[in-house]
Amino acid sequence: MNYIEIIGLAAAFCTTISFLPQAVKTIRSKNTEGISLSMYVVFTVGTFLWLLYGVMAHSLPVTAANAVTFLFAGIILGYKLRYR
Repeated sequence: MNYIEIIGLAAAFCTTISFLPQAVKTIRSKNTEGISLSMYVVFTVGTFLWLLYGVMAHSLPVTAANAVTFLFAGIILGYKLRYR
């Protein structure tokens, strides 16, 4: 692993872990009032496309970050659809 991948993994970790508090808060409270449905649909689709890109480009940082973010975004989107 070279320094470029290490930087990418560190960036991926920071941006992905920043999503965790919102996911936990939404799961615990089931309150999605302040979340835009259209924004979350577009965000979740975009994250999935980044995940596909990472897989196709063989980029571990992009794949790992977007796999986890897609999971969190999908959970929040599911709660938004269920508890609106």
